[in-house]
Amino acid sequence: MLTVPPAASGGGGAAGPSAGDETTWHYLDTGDALAELGAPVVGTVLAVHGNPTWSYLWRSLVSASVAAAEAGRPAWRVVAVDQLEMGFSQRSGEHRTLARRVADLGAFTDALGLGRGDDEGGAGGRAPVVTIGHDWGGVISLGWAIDHPHLLAGVALLNTAVHQPAGTPIPAPLRLARARGVLEASAVATTAFLDTTLTLASPPLARSVKAAYRAPYRTANRRRGIGGFVRDIPVDAAHPSVPALTRIAAGVADLAVPGLMLWGPNDPIFSDRYLDDLTDRLPRADVHRFEGASHLIAEERPYAEAVLAWLEERVASPPASLVTPSSPAPRGAAEDHADAFRPIWHGIEARADDDDIAVIDMAGRSAGARGAAHEHEPRRVTWRQLATRVNDLAAGLHRLGVRRGDRVSVLVQPGPTLTAVLYACLRIGAVVVVADAGLGVSGLTRAVRGAWPDVIIGGRPGLAAARALGWPGIRIAAEHLPRYAASALGVSHSLRQVATLGAAAGAAVPAPPGPEHDAAILFTSGSTGPAKGVVYTHRQLAALRDGLAAHFDVTPATGLVTGFAPFALLGPALGTRSVTPDMDVSSPRTLTARAVAAALRASGARIVFLSPAAMRNVVETARELTPDDRRALERVRTFLSTGAPIGASLLARAAELMPNATPHTPYGMTECLLVTDVTLDGILSAADAPDEGVCVGTPIGEARVLVSALDGDGRATGAPSDVPGVLGELVVSAPHLKSHYDRLWITDREAVRGTGTIEPTEPAMPASRAERWHRTGDIGHLDEQGRVWVEGRVQHVIVTADGPVAPVGPEQAVESAEGVRRAAVVGVGPQGLRQAVAVVETESRAQRPQLADAELAARIRAKAPLPLAAVFVVPSLPTDIRHNSKIDRTRLAAWADATLAGRSPEAP
Repeated sequence: MLTVPPAASGGGGAAGPSAGDETTWHYLDTGDALAELGAPVVGTVLAVHGNPTWSYLWRSLVSASVAAAEAGRPAWRVVAVDQLEMGFSQRSGEHRTLARRVADLGAFTDALGLGRGDDEGGAGGRAPVVTIGHDWGGVISLGWAIDHPHLLAGVALLNTAVHQPAGTPIPAPLRLARARGVLEASAVATTAFLDTTLTLASPPLARSVKAAYRAPYRTANRRRGIGGFVRDIPVDAAHPSVPALTRIAAGVADLAVPGLMLWGPNDPIFSDRYLDDLTDRLPRADVHRFEGASHLIAEERPYAEAVLAWLEERVASPPASLVTPSSPAPRGAAEDHADAFRPIWHGIEARADDDDIAVIDMAGRSAGARGAAHEHEPRRVTWRQLATRVNDLAAGLHRLGVRRGDRVSVLVQPGPTLTAVLYACLRIGAVVVVADAGLGVSGLTRAVRGAWPDVIIGGRPGLAAARALGWPGIRIAAEHLPRYAASALGVSHSLRQVATLGAAAGAAVPAPPGPEHDAAILFTSGSTGPAKGVVYTHRQLAALRDGLAAHFDVTPATGLVTGFAPFALLGPALGTRSVTPDMDVSSPRTLTARAVAAALRASGARIVFLSPAAMRNVVETARELTPDDRRALERVRTFLSTGAPIGASLLARAAELMPNATPHTPYGMTECLLVTDVTLDGILSAADAPDEGVCVGTPIGEARVLVSALDGDGRATGAPSDVPGVLGELVVSAPHLKSHYDRLWITDREAVRGTGTIEPTEPAMPASRAERWHRTGDIGHLDEQGRVWVEGRVQHVIVTADGPVAPVGPEQAVESAEGVRRAAVVGVGPQGLRQAVAVVETESRAQRPQLADAELAARIRAKAPLPLAAVFVVPSLPTDIRHNSKIDRTRLAAWADATLAGRSPEAP
């Protein structure tokens, strides 16, 4: 406990003298524990709880800070207060406004001597202080921060807010809590408000934890502070705390210290709307959204270790620039055009006076994809038309207020419209958010809400989803809508109106963004967890274009047919004609051989780019091809399939349809779309090698691949190296490697773990290029020829009593058994003692999941290179949504484990 003199003023002198006598504060302080350890203290973390919690909220940070010091890591003193009227601090009976609480906190830290530097090392004799706050404690901690710039070293926040948008009501739960007759009854007279708050955690809190939070609030008198906090929420401009909140919101934007925001996106009170506002005010802050977490983030996720890691990396040893690799370049940063950089839209500008065809729209027009009796004339757009449309849209969007750095979610099917919108956004520096429908409704919703776009441009289905699911952003319709429909969908403009607006302004566009500005956020497939937003800069997109053009010899005369969404938009960037076949791009299996042939006839293209699932269906529908279709396919010179490892047999069957093409299967991921490449001949020549896994060839261009070896627990802990034959996680580098994950700072750290010491291949290589590495999550090895072999995912490694086993090698062996179509090998049982189980699809499809009959099980066990605890047969193996080809081994392992334990889980 600490006795504190009355606060001298109400928040930076803004509210005049405070009333009251001395106050008694309850607080947690690790100072004595660190002194006993003899640990030199780097600085102090001032932790401020919100409503209706207390300093108990910060217990994991308190214990983690002491444990870190015991382990020899930098020691941070943690001081976690119980605010007055809250927790076990004094009840004065006074109502405390926001300004008063900020002043109270300042009086507390003055009395504690925080920042004097008596036994702490700080610049100029002052110990650095980092604030951390949650809920309304976040606002109060920020108020303290802007009032103590001479002590401040950083700010950290868990779900909070500093600004309520004009015209937007406060969250519904708070409106209800403040309703006449409800506030006193729910927050003070009963424990309803407290109890409701304690239900917001995901997963639910343990009974003992709930009891601990209730401990200081046993009586109505001790709960008056809870009601006072609710009463102090500003609901309109006349509220007495509005001036203090306005002062804090403005002051936050002037903070020039490292920032960290850890967020629960499912919070019904402090939603992503408030996170987006804070990232605008603190654009250099590190952000991590814990997908699935809610309001009580400190109880739901391992936040304490993240805070300590951030303190070490960003505060105790800050980088030379506060603009970190995981932060966007500040809006308005100086452009860098000193080199020969050609932006991604250069291909369109270079052919702006060309009346040749640039983009062809086949949607709903080919005979094969929808079974029409005959083909209709495709829609063709020339380079001149495309360039004009791009400029008009760019100018129109700019006139509507879309600026560099604004996020634009594009929910439009591939074709000329999407192409024009995408390049218009890139031209003005808006960041394009690309999350395709292949993620499913829930996945797409998570992606859009996570990116929190400023603008949504979509067709009717996308706009309807945005309206129904509450997605953020101004809405622009890709098509002209009747007035009633536009109103119902919340649409403010159509693209036609935007283009007209731009043309009326003479298609005047602003100065282009620089190479290092963020350009796009591409979402991963979600096959290994919630889809992640991968941020690319303009330089990285240009590097991807250049690498693709060089490796596959793409010229203006080449042409490109693509049934793989991530590459559907690269044709204009490459300066070559592009066409998407008639298909549902969210379901690759809808592409048919006849649809590909129709696209080839319409475009004269010589390159075909498909996903594995699309290619499988093309092969399976080849019997429908006409002689004209086959002649069109014979003109193809290069054929590519990527998105998941692909077998030689399927590639060979596709090669029979395109006999004059060289089949390629590049390896990559959303974070680095092209890493290696191998041809069918390369796969066949590798077939005699003793290596297990899928050979994906050698690195493309400047790309590099190393391996971080697995330890006995199946973790990739080895230093990345190019030693052949070592099983481990693949670590990649390339000029077109992503910039960072969007609002996933912890994931970013893990993706570059242990890569900071990798030496560049050439001494003259820039340091920034040498440091840009990425842990792929894929496991595999390199062979003596430098070829890369993929053997599965890190999370799918089976850690047996004999050590870690990668799944792909055993799966390939099982698939060689007679009657097996596809196989997955997964682990069941305790970690370190897992047993392998085979789950297979058979040529004669099973009607339901079941144990394999004795004969099939015997054939499979005879082929498997390791003992199998069980063999199951299922109608089909579960796959990811986007590619329809990556087997969900995690789901299968959980199902097999439950089944063998005697439970009755749902079919996988």
